[in-house]
Amino acid sequence: MTGRDDDRQTRGEEAGGSATDAVLVRQNLFPWWDANARDLPWRFGRTTPWGVLVSEVMSQQTQMSRVVPYWQAWMAVWPDARALAEASPAEVITAWGKLGYPRRALRLQSCARVVGEDYDDALPSTYEHLTGLPGVGDYTASAVMSFAFGERIAVVDTNIRRVLSRVFLGVESQGGASTVEERSLANTVLPDDARESVLWNQSVMELGALVCTARKPLCESCPLAGLCAFNAAGKPGLGDRPTRPRQRFKGTDRQVRGIILDALRSRPADARVSRDELDALWSVTGQLDACLASLDDDGLIVIHHDSSISFP
Repeated sequence: MTGRDDDRQTRGEEAGGSATDAVLVRQNLFPWWDANARDLPWRFGRTTPWGVLVSEVMSQQTQMSRVVPYWQAWMAVWPDARALAEASPAEVITAWGKLGYPRRALRLQSCARVVGEDYDDALPSTYEHLTGLPGVGDYTASAVMSFAFGERIAVVDTNIRRVLSRVFLGVESQGGASTVEERSLANTVLPDDARESVLWNQSVMELGALVCTARKPLCESCPLAGLCAFNAAGKPGLGDRPTRPRQRFKGTDRQVRGIILDALRSRPADARVSRDELDALWSVTGQLDACLASLDDDGLIVIHHDSSISFP
């Protein structure tokens, strides 16, 4: 263990890795959740486990405010796995719209086919079976088990990691992949009672999304301000992250791919976009061709013999 790890562990013990401190945190956090939780359409038992899974897949790297209308429209058309499995890829990609990373839409449909065929349209409720589904990783499986099935399991996303690291360890979460220390802390402070564990996961995540934000936390209105080791220490390293070049969007392959898909979305599902029309969309021929090839490789488009394209 490095000197820094020793320091983090010491501060974690001082800050409250104990069950007693976690109880005090819950006593302050749960009433805040009751008063401030957002009324999202997949919360509070108003959807099926499949609906929860869809919300989690849509929410990956996407702001929640953008997800809500897409989720509502999606579930109105495809309320269960079997319904989605029977849709055409063109319909699925078009309905995904501006959510970003459209490969998620096709992975979700692949997942729907497995659920429909292998599980008789009932989403499995064990971690092993969930992570065996296409496109379902550790976080999504844990979230579904907690939020859809009420199981006691630690859910570890960026918001939860940030809150727990600040409150109990007194240090800033550095982003990237979760560490062994962060996962250990999440399991240590998770309530023993299954119902309380669900409430804990939801409320910690919500606090991170609304109050304990990455760069400008609203400590003056935080229910945990008086218990937070990070706040008490003067917020050391607030917002620190590993140095990365700032990502731009204009002129990137992501932009070009989006332009191509938008051209298809604006037409009937079986329509094609000709090569002349594609050339008019983007003037850099080499980049256009590379993006067309990558979309074809991802299964998002079909390139025909005349160089026109369509949805699969």
